[in-house]
Amino acid sequence: MGKTWLVVAEARGGSLRQVSFEALGAAQAVAADGDTIAAAIIGAGAGTAALAGELAAHSARRVYAADRQDLAAYNPEAHLGALRSIIQAAQPAGIFFGHTAVGRDLAPLAAAALQCGAVTDVTAIEPGAAPGGGPVFVRPLYAGKALERRTAAEPFVVTVRPNNIRAPQRAEGQPAADIVNVDAASPSLRAIVKDVVKKTSGKIDLSEAKIVVSGGRGVKSADGFAPLQQLADVLGAAVGASRGACDAGYCDYALQIGQTGKTVTPELYIACGISGAIQHLAGMSGSRVIVAINKDPEAPIFKVADYGIVGDLFEVVPLLTEQFRKLQSGS
Repeated sequence: MGKTWLVVAEARGGSLRQVSFEALGAAQAVAADGDTIAAAIIGAGAGTAALAGELAAHSARRVYAADRQDLAAYNPEAHLGALRSIIQAAQPAGIFFGHTAVGRDLAPLAAAALQCGAVTDVTAIEPGAAPGGGPVFVRPLYAGKALERRTAAEPFVVTVRPNNIRAPQRAEGQPAADIVNVDAASPSLRAIVKDVVKKTSGKIDLSEAKIVVSGGRGVKSADGFAPLQQLADVLGAAVGASRGACDAGYCDYALQIGQTGKTVTPELYIACGISGAIQHLAGMSGSRVIVAINKDPEAPIFKVADYGIVGDLFEVVPLLTEQFRKLQSGS
């Protein structure tokens, strides 16, 4: 009888987050022939059938659903109670989360409940590389200056950093996933979430964006982010910021990228007016291609950039925006 690998899917606005599919890719990497990849959906009125269909198209063969009104908004106690019931039903050999705000909070609680090990912020998996034939998990240490290769005894808990592990290709015509409705009793909660006031960081989720246009103190003011937003709109990118720009009041802290902000790993990162302090580099140095725009040719950001432009961002960024518009229009 094969093992079960469980992915805790995360939905936002009725749609699954991209990192949930990447977590399915992580489960697929460790699974052997005959194993079952399952997913868990925890929420209230979350359109379980539609979400289960999406998960099935990306390799999930079974979906455990916990649907209760007190699960509508994330609550650690309520979600952990539901997850305990799902774990009891699935008996997984490993549980995979996205390394998101929810995943970072719920994964250690799940590990403590299972009394098992946890490997967080995984960026790569080496199947069968462990001495006993198990997987080796790769994760960054010391703000990305070193990589650690970790093994874990089953069962284990893993969180996957967005934009690092390839999600399974969507395959049409896959058999529908078996939906198992888990009847999880509502625990006695010490705190109840009555309402969630959302402050969005932009049109595109910063942590999952494929392209990020980021500004630092060099933008000089809140209005200085306008040309960056125009470039981001043309590229379909998210807008981010350094801590210096946030501290100066140029933008909201929801945009902050760095050691004390968000970690991003886009395919393209465009740094505008960012000097390149080590704290900021910790949050974006894993980007596949880095483009730096700065007036100071000695700025540290150029040491990590793949391409550098020495110039005034208020002259360079509009020119880039114009050229990208021309490329898109075919002129």
